[in-house]
Amino acid sequence: MNRVCLLTVVLLFNSLLLMGQQGESLDDQMRSMLKSDAFQLGVLLQSRGVFSLDDDGFNGGRRFDLGATRVDLRGRLDGNFTYRFQVDVRQQISLLDAQVGYRLNNSTQLIAGAFKPFTSLDLDPGPHQTDFINRARHVGAMMNSREIGLTLLGDHGAFSYRLGMYNGTGLTRQNDDRFMYTARLTYTLQPHDDARLRFGFSGFINQTRDVNVGNSGLTTTSDRVLFGLFTDYDSDTIFGAFEILQTSFDAAQLGNVTETILGYYGTVGYKLDGKNQILARWDQLQYDVLDRSSGLATLGWSHFPTSVIKITVNALAQFNKDADNAAGLSAQFQFSF
Repeated sequence: MNRVCLLTVVLLFNSLLLMGQQGESLDDQMRSMLKSDAFQLGVLLQSRGVFSLDDDGFNGGRRFDLGATRVDLRGRLDGNFTYRFQVDVRQQISLLDAQVGYRLNNSTQLIAGAFKPFTSLDLDPGPHQTDFINRARHVGAMMNSREIGLTLLGDHGAFSYRLGMYNGTGLTRQNDDRFMYTARLTYTLQPHDDARLRFGFSGFINQTRDVNVGNSGLTTTSDRVLFGLFTDYDSDTIFGAFEILQTSFDAAQLGNVTETILGYYGTVGYKLDGKNQILARWDQLQYDVLDRSSGLATLGWSHFPTSVIKITVNALAQFNKDADNAAGLSAQFQFSF
């Protein structure tokens, strides 16, 4: 693993030394050297600062930190095969994606290995592509960000589907001979040339027992079902999204009482120009049994000084049902290639 990281640094350094040509931006020169159909090297570096307005641990307290720090290798091979290998290197090297895929035809692909399971719209984009610094909270509370198994992807005109069969235990590589089955169905409209509107359904049934439910601190002792709806819109000026998901399961920490977690969010944004956008999100997370229900309002500004640099500032206010409210600020400086 350390050799992979050293090789990546050497490649980037050599590329920067060679970027003396004129008529082509430095960003484009780096892409032409390190990205091709057969081999694509991606690097993501995020540095962030968080500040809680009160002396508490909201939003991480008051500190500087690293966000996603990743190296991503992917490409296409002869015979319609694909591959991807992605690791995070913040403190120690940890695996994120390890996949081999096969394209059955122009519209259908089968992927085996560690993969995002298409269980939430807000989980889909990589951390360099998210609207806000943090994802909607139901992503962390309800699901694992990666699963190991098989994923079938199909795109047929306006319709698309994502079907999966996984261990249901994240990246632990453990299994109790039961599986997690996922499904995503999407329909896409194009109201006019510069706009896209999508509607979809996501769901799964996880038959694996005695596994953690996201970062909720709860362990399921039964089959766990998740289902929900989403829609998103994107145009040259306005964008937005809405998603609602619910999951129910018997929780070991509650004496096998059934807990239901409901989460939803709505985002609306406006692109001021090619380099700036402002946006807002309301994020609601509710528990039926535990006293944890709260709403989170986030205002954001994103600035793109170059094609590989992004600066993001978020202001957050959390409204708790049975606890004091909280507020804070976050800022992030990102290099993504």
